[in-house]
Amino acid sequence: MNIVVIGIGLIGGSFAKDMKLAYPNANIIGIDKNESHTTEALELGIIDEKGDYNVLASADVVFISIPVNALVLELPKILDAVGDETVVIDAGSTKSLICKVIGNHPKRRNFLASHPIAGTEFSGPSAAINGLYDGKTNIICEVEKTAFKLQERALELFQKLKMRIRYMNPEAHDKHIAYVSHLSHISSFMLGKTVIEKEKNERDIFDMAGSGFESTVRLAKSSPEMWTPIFEQNKENVIETLEEYIQNLEEFKQLLLNNDFENVYEEMNNTNRIKQILKGIPLTKS
Repeated sequence: MNIVVIGIGLIGGSFAKDMKLAYPNANIIGIDKNESHTTEALELGIIDEKGDYNVLASADVVFISIPVNALVLELPKILDAVGDETVVIDAGSTKSLICKVIGNHPKRRNFLASHPIAGTEFSGPSAAINGLYDGKTNIICEVEKTAFKLQERALELFQKLKMRIRYMNPEAHDKHIAYVSHLSHISSFMLGKTVIEKEKNERDIFDMAGSGFESTVRLAKSSPEMWTPIFEQNKENVIETLEEYIQNLEEFKQLLLNNDFENVYEEMNNTNRIKQILKGIPLTKS
């Protein structure tokens, strides 16, 4: 099997590493606009060789893990170049615009729109790890528009990765992911910003930071190159979630101003049930 990975960072590199384990005889070809990424991936044994779009015609699987602003530009070109029996899978964190861009493409049947909900705050080939996708959810959109035999090939790969599959339309995906992923990244970035600005005057603040701060601000280490286009493409849903979040912060602040600590307790106690909601989400392996 010829597997082409476009974008050899955390997501693409981890996919390549697991494919090597699942299919020892597969040939893994890496494509990345950053030449140092493909060189590093080759040195680390993540890929078997470097390539360009000329190799796509003979690929069995193409896995794309590049920023979503690049994805909407490159996906039509990739579909132009692939063979009739190639399945093209993306890992973009937004889905509506991506699906719209190739909606009328002659090779739309070759494309499977997916979003594996997995990752860490690190980036680049050296961040790639085995088992990143183990037990994680993969959202698949517009599955009916992908050729059935190519669906089967993709689902076999996801089964090898031990992923859980959910089917969703692109609009629902983008709305829901704004709450559970995009908002948490914004919160982390802005918490980090607040503390950095305060630290200018209070040098000891980071000496007092414990595991709670570290875990909350962890996502602020994520790549701005990847996340800015995500916020741009999902702007409407992100703004809606931000408005709700800001309203909740304002209401909590008002409780404090009113010395209403009974309701402060109730707000936190009612939110504790999120422990049950999150119980089934596996921790990221490192």
